[in-house]
Amino acid sequence: MEMTPITIVLNGSPHPLAGPLTLAALLENLGLAGKPVVVELNESVVFPRDYPLTALPDGTRLEVVTLAAGG
Repeated sequence: MEMTPITIVLNGSPHPLAGPLTLAALLENLGLAGKPVVVELNESVVFPRDYPLTALPDGTRLEVVTLAAGG
């Protein structure tokens, strides 16, 4: 079965995808799986426990902020 390409808006810029993904799959593709991030999906915070269940349909607005420890 062929996936239909979609585009989400990631941190304010269009981000084409081969097809719909879960938030967990997108974070893995971005190299952020397991890293401390804060995710806002269409202006609502998503908790890490919900990443595998959160679908990213065409047009989704996503903000991903990585957390870094300072010193």
